[in-house]
Amino acid sequence: MNVGPGPAHTPIRPLWLCRACAAPWPCGEARLELLRRWQGDRVGLMYHLTGMYRAALSDLTTLNPHDGPTPADIFTRFLIWPSRQP
Repeated sequence: MNVGPGPAHTPIRPLWLCRACAAPWPCGEARLELLRRWQGDRVGLMYHLTGMYRAALSDLTTLNPHDGPTPADIFTRFLIWPSRQP
């Protein structure tokens, strides 16, 4: 997912932070790249992100069971944004 020099905007697990910019993954650049990669296949993108969501949910709730993001927050982070794209 790298489009130039420097680290790719891929997740660092189990923290689910972007390797390149340290934002919660998928960061803005990762989202753009995912949209480019899955252009014309929104179902495939959603299926891919569902797998990522399940992994992130497991990792993040194990790391931070009391003060981490809620399952709803993680769901929004991974699966709401692509459904709002034209």
